[in-house]
Amino acid sequence: MKNIYVFILMALVAHSKSTGQILNNESKSLGLVDRLDNYLSASASNGLNGAVLIAKGQEIILHKGYGWANRKKNIENNTETIFDICSVSKQFTGAAILKLEEEGKLKLTNPLHLYFEDLPSDKANITIHQLLTHTAGFSHGIGDGDFDHIPEAEYFNELFSTKLRFKPGEKYSYSNSGYSILGKIIEKVSGKSYESFLQEKLFAPAGMTQTGYILPNWNLNNVANEYVYNVIDKGNHVDQYLEDGKIAWPLVANGGVNSTLHDMFKWHLALRNNKVLNEASMEKLTTPYVLEYEGESSYYAYGWTVYRSNRDTKVVTHNGFNGVSYFEFIWFPEEDALILFASNAYTRESARIPYELRKMLFDDGYTAKPISENVVSRLLGYTETFSGKLEELTEGLREKFGENLDRPFYLNRLSGIYFREGEMNKAIVVSELNSTFFPNDGNVWDTLGDIYFAAGMNDKALKSYKKALELKPDEECDWCENSSAQIERIINPTKK
Repeated sequence: MKNIYVFILMALVAHSKSTGQILNNESKSLGLVDRLDNYLSASASNGLNGAVLIAKGQEIILHKGYGWANRKKNIENNTETIFDICSVSKQFTGAAILKLEEEGKLKLTNPLHLYFEDLPSDKANITIHQLLTHTAGFSHGIGDGDFDHIPEAEYFNELFSTKLRFKPGEKYSYSNSGYSILGKIIEKVSGKSYESFLQEKLFAPAGMTQTGYILPNWNLNNVANEYVYNVIDKGNHVDQYLEDGKIAWPLVANGGVNSTLHDMFKWHLALRNNKVLNEASMEKLTTPYVLEYEGESSYYAYGWTVYRSNRDTKVVTHNGFNGVSYFEFIWFPEEDALILFASNAYTRESARIPYELRKMLFDDGYTAKPISENVVSRLLGYTETFSGKLEELTEGLREKFGENLDRPFYLNRLSGIYFREGEMNKAIVVSELNSTFFPNDGNVWDTLGDIYFAAGMNDKALKSYKKALELKPDEECDWCENSSAQIERIINPTKK
């Protein structure tokens, strides 16, 4: 998945532990505030779970939570809720590197061999700048997820032994593992853990007390649980960090930092007012260095994406997604505006909200329509509460949602949720149903093949993969490589 993407602190910022807070004074447009809040409140009725902070000029004009932080405890999202900011964490790594440069402890042109011994020749001269801009050529990531506690030496040995995607500096390719390398460089140069360095050099000067992994004195009642499509409660990462007592290297320095929107606003102000970085470093932090994708107009800086708005103004932004939570940080430096958006229950509809907030912020005549309820959320809600026999689930889905299932995506996504949850019986029922709705869609058969294979039903998996290849389109085939590889794996199980 593509990873997609100041102000002077107010003298008085009133905060409360209520579910919402709108700061009003004569200089604000009440029309704008009302339009924003009405849109978000109506969207919450259709599945928005999260919080928003919008600032214009020197003031927060809207800071409010919507939906649930913890349904079991009956805690709503509010102005103090702590969210996973996901890949937005990368801007902290970029800032930390520049802080070390300010202190004369490294140069952005320094090669990796200054920090790691016995590197392969193709990686020895990769520079810090190339790591920051995702032009080093490393893979997106290694390890089995964010909580795979691979021993440090093993993690970096494996990472440095993997084949590069391209010659360093040749092009852009988003890489979480490249930022983990930066995290280790920060530790080697500073003599501190990655999180300790951030706390001392970035968060403390900015006045941020509820930002980090393990070190903050977390108010655990304020941490938002994550809800898969607004239904399945996955708990939260802060609890997992505290239980583990450490952060896994597949996550360090590239994602997983937790924070409140108010702390992120403080961070924004600290950058704006040069509290953590000087002007020269800020220029480096937000310079558009490399085109991200062909045919697009966004460029990667150091932990930020930079582009020009349709008003021809600079936008400095980054988003993050961990599979359930979503976060977006959008800064308009030339227009003196900021949008922070957090969600602990991602859906496609909710991910569009920052775009609509931006349109309302800069167009007095625009009022966004509330998001619609997500079809997959409705399906998942139904299957999770279905009380009949499993073999009756197919008919129940047909009767209740038949006319809504006009795209293979919906049941494909539902089966994928159960596949990842390890509930293979439900995954099979849902995916088989999808193949009856869309018998000529090769991707549906490829998905069914994966589910059969994971369930140990190799004969059925083989037939599904072959069916998927029979439906290969004339243009590019998204599933054919997987189907072909899986067929070979089934036919020759001992072949590596």
